[in-house]
Amino acid sequence: MPFLTSITLFIRLFVVAPPDSNTISYTPSYNLKEDVITVQSLLTKEKMNFVYDKQVYNLQCDTMPNVIFWRKIMHLHKDSALLNRPENRHILHTVHCYKWDTLCVAKKNAIKDSLRYMHCLMDSARILMTTGKSFFYNFEKASANFNRGITDFIANGVDPWYAQTILMIESPNKLQKSNVGAYGSFQLMKDVARLFGLKVNKQVDERSDFDRSAYAASSLIKKICIPKTRDLLDSLGIKDYKENDLWFRLLVMHCYHAGAGNVKKALFSFRPTRGDINLIYTLWHTQTKQFKSASQNYSQLVLAALLEVNEKFGLAPYQKQSAKKLIESPIPFIHN
Repeated sequence: MPFLTSITLFIRLFVVAPPDSNTISYTPSYNLKEDVITVQSLLTKEKMNFVYDKQVYNLQCDTMPNVIFWRKIMHLHKDSALLNRPENRHILHTVHCYKWDTLCVAKKNAIKDSLRYMHCLMDSARILMTTGKSFFYNFEKASANFNRGITDFIANGVDPWYAQTILMIESPNKLQKSNVGAYGSFQLMKDVARLFGLKVNKQVDERSDFDRSAYAASSLIKKICIPKTRDLLDSLGIKDYKENDLWFRLLVMHCYHAGAGNVKKALFSFRPTRGDINLIYTLWHTQTKQFKSASQNYSQLVLAALLEVNEKFGLAPYQKQSAKKLIESPIPFIHN
């Protein structure tokens, strides 16, 4: 996907040989009774499992300007774009991409200068153009795989929140190859897939096999991303946290995307002393050589997707929803 950065360097930096499952300590920290509920499929209307994380509302993530911005992008047609400030994603103007592309550089700069003047910005203030991504974020189609992904991750002893989240943002509209070579529903690089036993050669690419790909993705999270996240927090002296805290899960996702080494450099540039959602918010405004825009945006996209999908299932607090549906037991974790 456009926001995906190559994880190949991450693998070379942190993995010399396939991890030995007998030497890695990992204890699942999720609670099926609390995290997994039953909802009605958006496509078939049949019952399916869904990971509902109330923390996005308890922590008021839905009010964050950056998250609101990406939700707008997820609804915006690819023919349109938003001129915005990268610092806070404040929207300055909406433009038609075709018309914008016909303008000369001088005209584009003149428009940006006028926007700076109108909004009392400095002459040096950056203005970005972000195109609509409604074609990419097809959550109805992505949700068809939620139940299967949740089942696969639980079978491998991994928090199912990660399965659902990856399916929401990595390849939600169709099976496709990214511009850096990642492929499949979980957008795995070749090196990652092979590391966890998948066949990837000229004849066979098991990244297209959903269950095999889910196994590799969950193994990557279990054996590398989560242990590396723990190590990062330990090196900062941050001890008091739960692994199902939203901020911890988001930090793991940053490691999944950018690599633990790059996340470490970003964290050590401001050295947080507490583990909470503010750590994630600070990362959004932290830039290093290998932790730039795509990395900063990643957890913003995760939160935006979580909120969008919750609304589609009628689970937002302001939507009328029977309390019974929010505490209904999950259906058995068996493949169809």
